[in-house]
Amino acid sequence: MALSRSIGSTSLRNRRFLEQIALSPQLLIPLQSLVGLARLIVAKAFARAGFMRKMLGFCHTSRIPSAMGTLSVNQNKLQKRLRRLAGEAITDYNMIEDGDKVMVCLSGGKDSYTMLDVLLHLQKVAPIQFEIVAVNMDQKQPGFPEHVLPAYLKTLGVEYHIVEKDTYSVVKELIPEGKTTCSLCSRLRRGTLYTFADEIGATKMALGHHRDDMVETFFLNMFFNGSLKGMPPKLRADDGRNVVIRPLAYCSEKDIQAYSDMREFPIIPCNLCGSQENLQRQVVKEMLIDWERKHPGRTESIFRAMQNVAPSQLADRNLFDFTSLKIDETAAPRFLDVVNI
Repeated sequence: MALSRSIGSTSLRNRRFLEQIALSPQLLIPLQSLVGLARLIVAKAFARAGFMRKMLGFCHTSRIPSAMGTLSVNQNKLQKRLRRLAGEAITDYNMIEDGDKVMVCLSGGKDSYTMLDVLLHLQKVAPIQFEIVAVNMDQKQPGFPEHVLPAYLKTLGVEYHIVEKDTYSVVKELIPEGKTTCSLCSRLRRGTLYTFADEIGATKMALGHHRDDMVETFFLNMFFNGSLKGMPPKLRADDGRNVVIRPLAYCSEKDIQAYSDMREFPIIPCNLCGSQENLQRQVVKEMLIDWERKHPGRTESIFRAMQNVAPSQLADRNLFDFTSLKIDETAAPRFLDVVNI
């Protein structure tokens, strides 16, 4: 009803605006132009209404009662913000489609727990149907609490799989003591999960990377690899067999941490990478935290820049044809006639 009133009031304002233009003696506008303008306004109104309906259906939170009981005002705002931002990212990049089977990769950390929580909510309220399958990879790290995730997922009633693969021994054998293990560990884990997603027929693989992860990766590649690239919200694997999505692409780590604390997720620490103090990623993270403290909003601004790339203003010859740039002989001259007075 509120949406209909909004469209109705917009249409009334647009009609009055057109009447004023048509009756104004100062403006001589052909009838055909007025009709075209009216059609444009109506088309925009319907497009906006369709977008609003989609977002309301995808992100509205009042249709499903909270599993946590009564929330404080700030907690409710936090929950709604995360759900809204995830819904916007999913819609903007067409991450999830009707009939998809989404494999949600769970590490036991705050990000993947939050992603699963948000996706389960969106599954209930979205205007499309899609499956969710939770998958955790047991890499045989010493002291890994194998019972935690299965117990948690059983309480949710979510279909899940635990993939067992001893990548820990491989990493320890190949990487010298004191060196960063993250790169090799990540490649081994990703390859195993890609294969398993193919085996179960998953059409999408959901990873819990958030906005701050994407910005950090952007700077890591710039500083240490000499390339402008980061973590895209949606990615197709090189072999074309898997599509990776990142539903938390618009969410900040600060919000995710606060939500994880609020929900009291059973966090499983990472013994392989969390204990290493000399990680380049940690250095970049601290740099961004310092920037954000001195200049609030800078991380968000950097992320917007990643969405607003101008290849002609950079120097990549593969993205823009600089060699063919020439003066446009048909362009209007810029000089002015100078009149002596």
